[in-house]
Amino acid sequence: MAAVAHAQATAQAPGRADPRLIVPLDLPTADEARAMVERLGEAVAFYKVGLELFAGGEGMTLARELKAAGKQVFLDWKLHDIGTTVQRAATVLAEAGCDFLTVHGEPQVMAAAVRGKGASNLKVLAVTVLTSLTDADLAEMGFTETAPQLVQRRIHQAIAAGCDGVIASPHEAALARSLGGKDFLVVTPGVRPDWAAKNDQARAATPLDALKAGASHIVCGRPITAANDPRAAALRVAAEMAGA
Repeated sequence: MAAVAHAQATAQAPGRADPRLIVPLDLPTADEARAMVERLGEAVAFYKVGLELFAGGEGMTLARELKAAGKQVFLDWKLHDIGTTVQRAATVLAEAGCDFLTVHGEPQVMAAAVRGKGASNLKVLAVTVLTSLTDADLAEMGFTETAPQLVQRRIHQAIAAGCDGVIASPHEAALARSLGGKDFLVVTPGVRPDWAAKNDQARAATPLDALKAGASHIVCGRPITAANDPRAAALRVAAEMAGA
């Protein structure tokens, strides 16, 4: 079954974990991440392990522990190197049984990661434009395109490279869905419920709006992990998602 269809078919009723919800473990240490997973319990089924834990040296150890516990794992490491290095890294991560992996949206990098994952179940996701960036930021970096224009170009390149999906802001989710088709993965960070602060996300949207726009999965962090009761917050987000 295609990844998007599987996520939709297995989405749980309100009060249960929604497999479309990814919670980032952006915490200083693996022990703090483990404590958060314990607090969230069965309310969350999918976790993102990012660069902070990778830099701390326990990122892969934690990823393997999560897989052994029956969770899905998204390695948000945004690989960006020469093709051979990216290909070898993707092979190692695929053999570890991880589910999602991000790479930067450059054609050579994306194609190398796709070669590296081979016939495994690892899904390679291309980063289009970081959700913290505005059009003014892109202009300062030398781009003449607006964020939506750059996202569109990179989606086309991701499809051509054989990527399984993209990372795109909620406001570009509809574009990614229309270009990639029904089985294309569209993972949207920058998701903030109405009751949560926007923090550093310049192009945020609510969980329900992101899914209605075409997202297959959403990444929602601080509204959950910084809450007084993270489990209750996760279930609240999942209940909102159930309306999509």
